[in-house]
Amino acid sequence: MKRYALLFLVCLHLTTGALAQEEASSPVVTVDPSADMTQTVNAAAAVASGHAAPRPPDFLEAVVDGALEIFDVKSSGNTVTRYVIAVLLLVIAFLLRRVVTIVIFGFFRKLAARTKTTLDDKMFPALEDPVAALIVISGIMSALKVLKLSPTGDAALSYAITVSYSLGMFWLFLRAFDTLLDHLQSAAKEKQMGIAAFMPWIKKTLIAIFVVFGGLMIAQSLGADVKAFLAGLGIGGLAFALAAQDTIANVFGSIVVAIDQPFKVGEFVQIGSLKGTVEDIGLRSTKLRTPERTLIFIPNKSVASDPVTNYTRMPQRRVDLSIGLTYDTTPEAMEAILGDFREILKNDPDVHQEFFLANFSGYGAFSLDITIIYFANDPNFAKALELRERINLKYMRAVNARGLSFAFPTQTLHVATLPTNRSN
Repeated sequence: MKRYALLFLVCLHLTTGALAQEEASSPVVTVDPSADMTQTVNAAAAVASGHAAPRPPDFLEAVVDGALEIFDVKSSGNTVTRYVIAVLLLVIAFLLRRVVTIVIFGFFRKLAARTKTTLDDKMFPALEDPVAALIVISGIMSALKVLKLSPTGDAALSYAITVSYSLGMFWLFLRAFDTLLDHLQSAAKEKQMGIAAFMPWIKKTLIAIFVVFGGLMIAQSLGADVKAFLAGLGIGGLAFALAAQDTIANVFGSIVVAIDQPFKVGEFVQIGSLKGTVEDIGLRSTKLRTPERTLIFIPNKSVASDPVTNYTRMPQRRVDLSIGLTYDTTPEAMEAILGDFREILKNDPDVHQEFFLANFSGYGAFSLDITIIYFANDPNFAKALELRERINLKYMRAVNARGLSFAFPTQTLHVATLPTNRSN
């Protein structure tokens, strides 16, 4: 309450004292007595400030005119009645603020608690302060409009009204936009969506664009030449784009990664020839932690252009195995051991049962080769190694149980005896 009262006193002091600072340099304005008072004040303000002042909102004019009509105020000076009306408008504004924040928003919060979504539970508390501020601003500006100010003071008040309402509405929409983005980020994390990793910098980018756009709108409402500013910004932006084209390419690469979502934080991927676990996805680069525990920074423009292999998203992990038996293995023993190998794969619950092979594939330089292919149900690398170890031990026991031997590189030397010379 105290800070709003102080704001009112400051505005009153600035608006009533503005004429004293510019009175010496203000040109004389000829006023037609038959002209409407509002038009006269606006004309005088336009001359004093050099250009037309912003027009106050219609509802504010309606509130002031209604209050003056109720009290039948027809005098052109600042009478006691006008001051009483100004104070009364302030009191009504503060009472309305209490009613809106306690009663109306309290009802909305109870209503939001009954809905399934959590967006409204976050939205109403976020909008409460901006709405309360707009109500207080309306009360202060209405009270000041009731008072008769100098032309320069009235022009200053018009600018103050435009700026205060623009900032209030900007705060309201910024709160709503920020709450919406926070809700989307929480929903993405809860559903484990790939875009969740990009939400922090997406939020920062959108908020920055929103702030710039809001600033330009406020400047335009105050009479600034925004088009000329944007034209100059376009020329400067072209030079900046040429100087920072690699950075811009990385930013667009991050946007491509956010849209395609080829990976997310924590997944093991291969980007080009580099393999590692994704630790961070930034606006300029992506960080990979390699199996050697080194950290690699890959520019996002390379991420967007190079092939990306995501090993984490494999439904199963393939295992290729080659076993060589010695050449003294009989055909019957080969058929029996192949049956044992297939039975081992069939009975293991961690082996994907839709496809597996165990076949006598060929004759090697020193072994009879058996090719085995199967898929681990769990694509996790460590668990796939545990399965491979368990299967290999079972194969070893099966080969020993059949009395067969694994082949290893050997060479057989045949020594020929030279024939003797019988003629001697």
